[in-house]
Amino acid sequence: MSTYSVTELADRAGVTVDTVRYYQTRGLLPAPRREGRRARYDDHHLERLEAIKALKARGYSLALIQRTLEGELDPAEQALAGALVGEGGEVEEPLSRTALAERADVPESLLEALEREGLLVPRSDGEAPYTSADLAAVRAGSALLQAGLPLSELLALAREHDQAVRATAARAVDLFARFVRDPALGEAQDDQEAAERVVEALGAALPATSALVAHHFQRRVLAQARARLEGRALSPPDPDAEPAAGRDADAQEHREHREHQGHRERHG
Repeated sequence: MSTYSVTELADRAGVTVDTVRYYQTRGLLPAPRREGRRARYDDHHLERLEAIKALKARGYSLALIQRTLEGELDPAEQALAGALVGEGGEVEEPLSRTALAERADVPESLLEALEREGLLVPRSDGEAPYTSADLAAVRAGSALLQAGLPLSELLALAREHDQAVRATAARAVDLFARFVRDPALGEAQDDQEAAERVVEALGAALPATSALVAHHFQRRVLAQARARLEGRALSPPDPDAEPAAGRDADAQEHREHREHQGHRERHG
């Protein structure tokens, strides 16, 4: 078996020495064998680096790469991991932050600010973590700025939205795991069937959930705009209040309109 110095290993794997050492500190790469004061790597380290590179190229995060290489994911989870990075579906062009800034015609510093505030969420921690969907989102944000919305206010809105949506997203993932993934694993005849069922369910649930959330948010924005024009305000819901259908003024108006229509139909 061949042995290598850290520089030789990095050269053969096509990475930097700093990358090799960083992977060691993350626990992705085993420690080298020591020969006196010299660190020596072997073909197992080279194979591990090549596997890490291949998974990173597919969009896997380093945390997910580690769990994959350590064999901590069952077959269904492996298939789900592939689906989450876009494998087997429509392939989107990967974009680095620099490429995204150039395509969107915005400063890269703006993208860094949007990412810090949670408005721009990288799909992975690789060198090209963005896609055409992020390009469309950045262009939409740019349109808001051009319409006159101050950047500071847009970033503040991003912070509020990010804080609110994190809990909703966590809840949605928990529901998917409990009521879709777990039953599929229990009912499947084998690992292959379980993997296929989970990926198929994700393929249906993700766009459906996204459409539902986008529709609800749009309707809420329109309701607030209409209330403002009508000279009234819709109060935000009390998080401690008991759930009740139509507890705001907009819903009350809708019920009154329905009742008025029903009265007219009954009495001609």
